[in-house]
Amino acid sequence: MQSSTFVEQLVALSGIRDGDTSRSLFAAVVAIALFLVTAPRERRGLARGPALLLGLALLPLAAAMLFPEEAAAGEAAALASRLFSLASLFQAIVLLTLVSVWERLVRPPSTILLDVLRWFAAAAAVAIILGEAGVEPGTLFAGSAVVTAAVGFALRDTLGNVFSGLALQSERPFEIGDWIQYDDNSAHIGRVVEVNWRATRVITLDEAFVVIPNGQLGLASIRNFSKPDPWSRRSLFVTTPYAVSPQRVQEIILEAIRGSFGVLDHPSPSVVTNAFTDRGVEHWVRLFTTEFDKRDRVDGMARDRIWFALARHGIEIPVATQQVRLSRLPTPESESPDAAADRRDAILRRVGLLTLLDETSRRRLAASAREQTFAAGEPIIRQGAPGSSLFVIEEGRVAVRVDGDTRPATHLAELGPGEFFGEMSLLTGEPRSATVTALVETRLLTIDKEIFRPCLEAEPRLAEALERFLVDRKATQPIAISSDPSPLRERDLLRRIREFFAI
Repeated sequence: MQSSTFVEQLVALSGIRDGDTSRSLFAAVVAIALFLVTAPRERRGLARGPALLLGLALLPLAAAMLFPEEAAAGEAAALASRLFSLASLFQAIVLLTLVSVWERLVRPPSTILLDVLRWFAAAAAVAIILGEAGVEPGTLFAGSAVVTAAVGFALRDTLGNVFSGLALQSERPFEIGDWIQYDDNSAHIGRVVEVNWRATRVITLDEAFVVIPNGQLGLASIRNFSKPDPWSRRSLFVTTPYAVSPQRVQEIILEAIRGSFGVLDHPSPSVVTNAFTDRGVEHWVRLFTTEFDKRDRVDGMARDRIWFALARHGIEIPVATQQVRLSRLPTPESESPDAAADRRDAILRRVGLLTLLDETSRRRLAASAREQTFAAGEPIIRQGAPGSSLFVIEEGRVAVRVDGDTRPATHLAELGPGEFFGEMSLLTGEPRSATVTALVETRLLTIDKEIFRPCLEAEPRLAEALERFLVDRKATQPIAISSDPSPLRERDLLRRIREFFAI
């Protein structure tokens, strides 16, 4: 082989007649080449250490070439070259075993374990060369107990960190990328980015870089939020009035946080009654997320959803009551019922479906319609869910989409103020055939079946007019929310309206 010929020529030029030296140099070259071929691309940089030792092994040969007449120099060069070549060979063998083989079959070894074994490989090479030179390695340390004790006392903290690092690597309470709490302070949480001989480095939620001595970690109770499962639990606490049933509140909260950012469906969220306080009933909301680095956003968006949902159901979050002395000041008057009805009536006049009503019926709807507010990103209705309400957009915008069983969701349209959706469910009671989600904070007027029933009872022919309107709307606006993709048939639709309202 060319590499073998090169090594033999270099040894011959140096005047060294040592077959062991040339063989160890050749074996080191082969081992390094095998590692570069078999190791993963991102791990090939580990070959720098053995390659450096191999380069140092060539320096004594070059020195022997400068002084060929010195026999003692040749012997020393041979020993030095053999030392570095053996160290390079042993380290390359360690890398082949742990990286090229073990890492591909099991898992990557820790940096500390690799460093320890490479240092042991270098120490084994030193021991072999000392034996060949006729020096007993044990005699080098004889009588050095005082020196050893002094050095150990001076390096006690460093050595403690080193051994703690070894213990952490053997027990593996965390790995690179895990989120851990590294002491009793709940604010001291970070993602592990490096574990070395002396310390562990983490990046906190505040993007601060923290270096923790391994000795400190060895004594601490470490909480790992990424093991044994990738999700972690978050806890929120919500207080509601005593007048509202806890079971009702729990149902509202669970429905509100379903689909919120970062909230997992499995494990599923849960709500329990946690305490009875001076303010009201305290509910403990438990949810799971894999977005631990965005946990503040997960908590905040879940709280937003809960607030909007409770507000839509007329449930106020009670405040702490205190005895205070007030000075009566003039306050602006709230909107009167008549003014609210006038405002809603002005909105309903723009809704094509409701222009079929007479003034009295529309005014009755305006007085009875409920106003509801949804947060940005919150679903208003879900595809397949039962329903019997019509929604008119007062402020904001919503997106309409249809989820297919085997194909991706299809975006149908965006609706704005004055537009409406849910008319088929209001008039026939059919399940929602699309999902409508608020794009921004959106306020809606909600007209339920029971509110609309008096309009049909007062004017029986209204059903026929509504039926014709729906047929025309389906024909001219393909984005209309209807569960039946086929053309609407007038007789069937009219029959369904009359059966649904029992008229």
